[in-house]
Amino acid sequence: MIFTNDKAIYIQMADRLCDDIIAGTYKTGERIPSVREYAVMLEVNTNTAVKAYDQLARDQIIYNKRGLGYYVAEGAREKIVGQRKHEFLSTTLPEMFRQMKLLDIDIETVCQKWNEE
Repeated sequence: MIFTNDKAIYIQMADRLCDDIIAGTYKTGERIPSVREYAVMLEVNTNTAVKAYDQLARDQIIYNKRGLGYYVAEGAREKIVGQRKHEFLSTTLPEMFRQMKLLDIDIETVCQKWNEE
């Protein structure tokens, strides 16, 4: 994984796990990689992975079964999608509209590009 400078590494790691949950790589009730496994996989310090898992547990995306590992919580996918939709609509979209106005890009051009995808 290539990390960027715009967010803390542990947040980027948590975001990646959330991406995997949304994509169906990890489903409700399924075990996710251990903290150590995830740290090795992404070549980061174990403490950084602990912070990512702690954040996801606080957000009730994952939960810990003592001695067994971390699992995807009930409703995690829906919670992640809801949070990301809200962020997109309140932050990303207004900035995109601002850029469209600055660059004189109309909605028809955007729709055409959307349909090409």
